[in-house]
Amino acid sequence: MKKFAWFILFGLTPFVFVLPVWSASINKIKISTINGDRCFVANGIPDHSVGVFPNRGNPNAISEQTLNGCVPLNPKKGTVAKSIKGIIGIAINGVPFRPSTAGFWDANARRGHSRKGNRNWSLEIFGAPGKLGLDFNNGHVGRAGLYHYHGIASSLNKTSGSSLVGFARDGFEIHYLPREKKSGWKLKEGMRPRGGPPGVYDGLFNEDYEYVGGKNTLDRCNGGEISGIYAYFITDNYPFVPRCLYGEVSSDFNRNQHR
Repeated sequence: MKKFAWFILFGLTPFVFVLPVWSASINKIKISTINGDRCFVANGIPDHSVGVFPNRGNPNAISEQTLNGCVPLNPKKGTVAKSIKGIIGIAINGVPFRPSTAGFWDANARRGHSRKGNRNWSLEIFGAPGKLGLDFNNGHVGRAGLYHYHGIASSLNKTSGSSLVGFARDGFEIHYLPREKKSGWKLKEGMRPRGGPPGVYDGLFNEDYEYVGGKNTLDRCNGGEISGIYAYFITDNYPFVPRCLYGEVSSDFNRNQHR
């Protein structure tokens, strides 16, 4: 295997990461091109300040991880969207994007949702009370100590120096251009159907939303073109981070230990 560099080349300009100390650990991210793939080795420690963990909405502490994986260097877009429930991609600082939650509607649970609830109604973190302990960078911690993003991280956006913030598991780039790229999803109107959670569609569950598209909006996977090339986008409105992918999806970043 080739040695990994401690910098990334975007075009002809090197972007060098400054690695600050964080809780006795530092951010480590190595990116290399191997056999037609873009490969990542990271420890999952962010290169920016984070909120206090554990906290009232999130009982987990951040711990160093082993994140190794590759995605296609020259991805090809298919015609069928593949729903992704775990890690959707990895940021340029080695922190995963994982927009889905492990909560489902549960009428018998104290909080109204649980891991063993009705899987037809999945909890949307930005609609949940307290946002399950998300910090100011829209990140929080999984049960095994994995810090991950559910939306755009303001600190990450500053680190990048461009609209590129990461890569999806099918190899396509992930960008953040909030003024130019708009989601095609919207909140449904009216009441939820009988047999489901009571009340109106208020954004508490992913199923409260529907894709309607429209002129100058992104596709259902929050994808579109940038400089004539297909890419995914993080948006300030639902779904925030893509929930599906159109390319060949790498399984490297969705192993059981990546929680």
